[in-house]
Amino acid sequence: MDGFSHDRAAGVLLGQACGDALGVPYEFGPALPSDFIPQMVGGELGPFAPGEYSDDTSMAVCIAEVAATGEDLTSPDAIDQVARNFLTWAETAKDIGNQTRAVFSIARRSADAPGLSVPQASQEFALTHPRSAGNGALMRTAIVALSRVDDREATANAARTVAATTHADPLAVDSCALWTEAVRVAVTRGELDLLGGLDLIPDTRREQWRGWIDDATGADPRRFNPNGYTVTALQAAWAAITSTPVPELDPAAGSFPAQHFQYALMNAVRAGHDTDTVAAIAGGLLGARWGWSAIPSHWSRRVHGYGGHRARGLVTLGLLTVDRGKTDEHGWPTAPRMSSWDYRNSRDFSAVHPHDDGVILGTYATSGHGCDAVVSLCRMGAAEVPAAGVAPGDHVEIRLLDKDNETSNRNLDFVMADAGAAIKALRDEGKRVFVHCVAAEQRTPTVAIAYSRILGIGGAQAQADVKKALPGARGYGPLWDAAVKVSPR
Repeated sequence: MDGFSHDRAAGVLLGQACGDALGVPYEFGPALPSDFIPQMVGGELGPFAPGEYSDDTSMAVCIAEVAATGEDLTSPDAIDQVARNFLTWAETAKDIGNQTRAVFSIARRSADAPGLSVPQASQEFALTHPRSAGNGALMRTAIVALSRVDDREATANAARTVAATTHADPLAVDSCALWTEAVRVAVTRGELDLLGGLDLIPDTRREQWRGWIDDATGADPRRFNPNGYTVTALQAAWAAITSTPVPELDPAAGSFPAQHFQYALMNAVRAGHDTDTVAAIAGGLLGARWGWSAIPSHWSRRVHGYGGHRARGLVTLGLLTVDRGKTDEHGWPTAPRMSSWDYRNSRDFSAVHPHDDGVILGTYATSGHGCDAVVSLCRMGAAEVPAAGVAPGDHVEIRLLDKDNETSNRNLDFVMADAGAAIKALRDEGKRVFVHCVAAEQRTPTVAIAYSRILGIGGAQAQADVKKALPGARGYGPLWDAAVKVSPR
């Protein structure tokens, strides 16, 4: 059995945001053909900018900003703060779901004595609207799974409580308990299991839910259209995940198991109708299964939205939530700068990439590199991303650890290829690119080799030339071996 992974925890909110932004341009459109390739081009109801996430992730951010403090999401104080966050967001929101808008309206109308809280308004709406199981709670529930990741009952209670804040219908609450448990299991065990949470919902509805889940497993997600109903939204997302084959590992062919993340998200969008919501729901679970390291840089560098969060901010919220508001011993991910011994002893050094003089290789301490884009292969301080003079989307953080054990870099072959592709994409945009880790001894040289391979340089030649440019390169180990397997493009 696989164990808990911070990489997978970090992938939950970022994975959701990527699905959301990918689905935005196609919202309320028809189902799309299997060969259609969705793009983060923005537009639709917002209108949203390219890469901008919608209400699905914005409301998840409102929850995460409370959960990231370590608060118990079932406590009245925490729920009150979540509700206040929702209302603050709604004041400037580009788009709000119809049911959520109605609940907020009820709460605002009665705000002057005696006044209804948002959860009370949700209960009133459910009592007067028998068909109120919209997908607006399910779309934001994935982050709740990280709040008590070691306690399934506490997690399910949090899911129910947060869901009922705006969607008190029993089916909406059930769907959130089921999906949140699936996300928790994916983060802690690396498995995809939606039926395993059936015991967390009332026994009178378990067989009904089992039938709905069985019907969706392995099905074409386009069957579940329209999908504004929480049941069909869950079915469409689950169908997209379970009907998408996990690719075989074949680096020479550019095939990696981690690509299941992006292929399944594209299938979620192809379901049509509420595309951003279905893809956001799927993205949270896929991010939990495959991790931050499986999210392609050409998506993560473009994602942004409410709260001013880009990929770095979404990852930070996920990590603080799963660690209950605590950072690691060095203050990461919120410390302004990195301060551990290896960072303090990083030397100011740079070298020109042997196969592209528009790429500079260096260390954490390198200064004066003169580049307008950065690819960081090590942890960076919160105040260091983006780097000075670099546009936010032109500073790419790649999750790559300088460790040889298999569990540290679970998606190593994909990450190596993706890091090389990130450099190539920035260069194709006319950027001069600085690539660095802490000491330029392992991660920087191996990614430099991966980039050389993409340029068509043979493996042995790439290794020799990079070793000459970076004499301190270690020259062995899993990262070194993975770099030469990257396929030319």
